[in-house]
Amino acid sequence: MIYICNMFFILFLIISLSMYLLGLLMLEFNMNIMFEYSFFYLNSSSMKMFLFVDWISMLFMSFVLLISSLIIKYSSEYMMYEKNLKRFIYLMILFVISMMMMIISPNLITILIGWDGLGLVSYALVIYYQNIKSFNAGMLTALSNRVGDAALLMCISIMMSLGEWNLYNFKDFLTNELAFYFSFFIILASITKSAQIPFSSWLPAAMAAPTPVSSLVHSSTLVTAGVYLLIRFSSFFSSSVLELLMFISLLTMFMAGLGANFEYDLKKIIALSTLSQLGMMIFILSLGGLDLAFFHLLIHALFKALLFMCAGAMIHNLNDCQDIRFMGSLIYFSPLTCTCFNISNMALCGVPFLSGFYSKDLIAEISSLKLLSIFIYMFFYISIGLTVSYSIRLSYYIFMGSYNFYSINNYSDSNNYIMLKGMMGLVFFVIFMGSLMSWILFPVPYFIILPVYMKLLTLLMIVMGGIMGKVMGSLWYGILLNHYNFLKKVWFTAMMWNLPILSTFGLNFLFLNLGKSYYKNIDIGWLEYYGSKNLFFSLKNLSQFSQLFSKNHLKLFLFTFLAFIMLFYFV
Repeated sequence: MIYICNMFFILFLIISLSMYLLGLLMLEFNMNIMFEYSFFYLNSSSMKMFLFVDWISMLFMSFVLLISSLIIKYSSEYMMYEKNLKRFIYLMILFVISMMMMIISPNLITILIGWDGLGLVSYALVIYYQNIKSFNAGMLTALSNRVGDAALLMCISIMMSLGEWNLYNFKDFLTNELAFYFSFFIILASITKSAQIPFSSWLPAAMAAPTPVSSLVHSSTLVTAGVYLLIRFSSFFSSSVLELLMFISLLTMFMAGLGANFEYDLKKIIALSTLSQLGMMIFILSLGGLDLAFFHLLIHALFKALLFMCAGAMIHNLNDCQDIRFMGSLIYFSPLTCTCFNISNMALCGVPFLSGFYSKDLIAEISSLKLLSIFIYMFFYISIGLTVSYSIRLSYYIFMGSYNFYSINNYSDSNNYIMLKGMMGLVFFVIFMGSLMSWILFPVPYFIILPVYMKLLTLLMIVMGGIMGKVMGSLWYGILLNHYNFLKKVWFTAMMWNLPILSTFGLNFLFLNLGKSYYKNIDIGWLEYYGSKNLFFSLKNLSQFSQLFSKNHLKLFLFTFLAFIMLFYFV
């Protein structure tokens, strides 16, 4: 199976480079290419296949294929001893194909094909390890994504009333009412796929999948599909809809940053950081910064994929232990892996001059230029500080913590030779791609005029978040956890404001109680009494009478004969 991984690694890498160069060419000359193929006509509505290629789609596909190629290379060692490695690789490839179908489709029907493909294959990948936890996580993931599929079907029905599924042809024909409903369903589909509140619970649950799946699916492809859809259809959104989107994304940023500071599962911490960064993308998108949202989407995909790959290497070498409390002083055993992890972690914080700095700092400064309320400013900058806090806390537990392994299996970088190739390939992109892409996407820099204290506010939040992360990883914080009142607050924030409970038991509580009442009062109550039970007693009495009749049939016959004779005689 190694040769299959190497073959797809080389193939995806070559296609990624070609698409990147083609995307730069299209950006330079402002080129767009549209392919159209008509299948059939039904009641004056044409079924057509559209493919729309521009610089946005080409750059996004090049990044997806680059990350996919390195993760497939990484998986050849990480999943080496799996019995179903071939199925795993083919599912990953099918996922990439579905993602590319979604990226280059302006038509709602073809978007739905790629969208459904993403949901179906992600379900198959989440339940790859076949146990109860994976099955529950897979079902939550699939059902949450099905809400978005239903919203896309509603959009298709709206466009069906116009006789066309291609939005770019009939954009000006939408009335205000139709445009409002259309934008509402597009946003509903996007926030379910991008795991915004109230659909946030499926993303940490999906960490039951293998780590290469988390690195590809939950960093650069599946969760960013919702943001990409919002970028494509942003021209349909009214100001009121964008305001709603801004509040949803802001709450998601704050909730994910707060929850990650109290989480101990390594993969769930990184998943919550993904949730926070998705909220940042949608926040700046709701303020009109489409190019900034797309820029952060590309850069985030790089350092988040590297973060998951480094975490997977640590988990792989620690006998599948994901609890950061059992880690510590890993820097002495795997300096290369820890260096890659630290670089990606600092890029996530927005440390100058790594790739994350060029997008996050620009987003913070552009949002400061907008006329927003103090409430929004406060939550936005606190969320930036929380990002730094959980990143420093994570680094403290893994690298600078006490030597507290519960088992060691000759842990060193020499055990991860092939995995290191994939990680080292991404490190250079994480370091240099931010500045490179900022020069390409913004040849004319943004003209930002802010007071000095607002320019330094982002840097101040990074420093304060770092201090908070160090404090939360220290000893006295562990003592606070022993107090019951403090523990209740920690439990509420670590459980993402009880969203996992509300998304599972909260939604089916009413229907389960209704079913219980129906079963108790009707099924085994009135229906039992007037149905099967009453029928049983009636048939039983009838059979007893029939049995009595058959036992005494001669006496009854003579009595009946004598009665008839007497009747004829007297009459």
